[in-house]
Amino acid sequence: MGRRTAWWRTRAQGGRTPVAEAVRRVGAVVAVLCATAALTGHPASAAGSPSAYGYDKGDRVVDGASDTAHAVRLDPGGTYRSSLRKGAALYYGLDLDAVSDVYVSVTAVPPAGTTVAATDGIKVSLRNAAGTGCTYRSATFGGGRSPHPVAAWAVREAGKALCNGAGKYYVLVERVDASGSSPDTWGLELTAVSEAPLARVDTTSAPQDWNSASPEAVTGEARRRAGGSGFAGAVAVGQGVWEDDVEPGGSLFYKVPVDWGQQLSVTAELGATSGGSGYATDALDLALYNPVRGSVDEAGLGYQGSQESTALDPLPPVEYRNRYSVVDHESGMRFAGSYYLVVHLAAQVADSFGRGPFPVTLRVRVEGSAHGGPGYAARSEPRNVFEVTAQDREAAVTGTGGGGGTAMKVLAVAGIGGGSVLLATLGVWTVTARRRASTAAAS
Repeated sequence: MGRRTAWWRTRAQGGRTPVAEAVRRVGAVVAVLCATAALTGHPASAAGSPSAYGYDKGDRVVDGASDTAHAVRLDPGGTYRSSLRKGAALYYGLDLDAVSDVYVSVTAVPPAGTTVAATDGIKVSLRNAAGTGCTYRSATFGGGRSPHPVAAWAVREAGKALCNGAGKYYVLVERVDASGSSPDTWGLELTAVSEAPLARVDTTSAPQDWNSASPEAVTGEARRRAGGSGFAGAVAVGQGVWEDDVEPGGSLFYKVPVDWGQQLSVTAELGATSGGSGYATDALDLALYNPVRGSVDEAGLGYQGSQESTALDPLPPVEYRNRYSVVDHESGMRFAGSYYLVVHLAAQVADSFGRGPFPVTLRVRVEGSAHGGPGYAARSEPRNVFEVTAQDREAAVTGTGGGGGTAMKVLAVAGIGGGSVLLATLGVWTVTARRRASTAAAS
């Protein structure tokens, strides 16, 4: 009776029992981990509906200008959030030096349920102070006519004649709309990245002798790894077979660390379903983006209820010299870092086969031995964007985010192995509670 008397005396005095105190502390840790997870851009979604796009919580909110005179400046290394109305053309400013290559990527995020055409999308161009275009690229929603995040990038390459000086530059983001599309405003996420020049340039020609044969897909048992809901919250994967479920209209974001000299190949599979019938055109879209969120390659597949697969084109090993290629899926593999895989299941799949969710399998192969980088003369912004770090390799093993902005870096510290940490903490506090209870009983 002595132990029980001491235990309940604690409660009678208005305090907490040792176990109650342990539970309270565990609850506090759970709250912290949940709050941290909220920073990753993985918002909760109602059952049967895809998650909203996960913006980087470190984004600075800016308004695009209708003219260059009022353009808000974007700084290399920064991420920004903006919006784009139907028919709009918006300017953003850049102050650039004379030697760095600068990449600006713009992700368009239409609201779920909006009506889009195959040709709807955005056009992104980078221009000098005189209005001369340096480069431009566009992104559309494709034949699936399903609203989902798409990204386009523009580049200022310092060595090119039209844009080779220091000074003021402008990013122009234009919305491309077909007749009959919804007038909804789209969200925008913009990133600006600077790449320092090389200490020494050996050649200005693309490699010609890489293995361009289609590689065999990775085999083995699939491991479960839930995808992120945006670039900032992309979940890391390495070589292997990875599986998750996706609902019509939903997108999954992953990232793969690929070092200098390594060659990436990816196959995506959409699993069979027993319900429904018909055929969905462009049901699944697999897109690859490089570390600056520049589009590299894209593959799609139709769906009639049976298992289907699609693969990216053969990609060259990552080399600095790839930028001199005139082929997009080769020139995009120009630097080491985290390459993004974005899987989208068209909303129209639900019309023929129901709300799902549907199983998606990614077969990821990273071949080749890594070698040193090309030797940059200075630091790029953001730091480490063009290299594979030990943290990146660890994330690919553990399946965490990280490297996608301030919020993801917080998660990398607080969330890696969060379940294990929580269980270990509970164990420590439980032992402590028991010892305190025994001490109280003995007294």
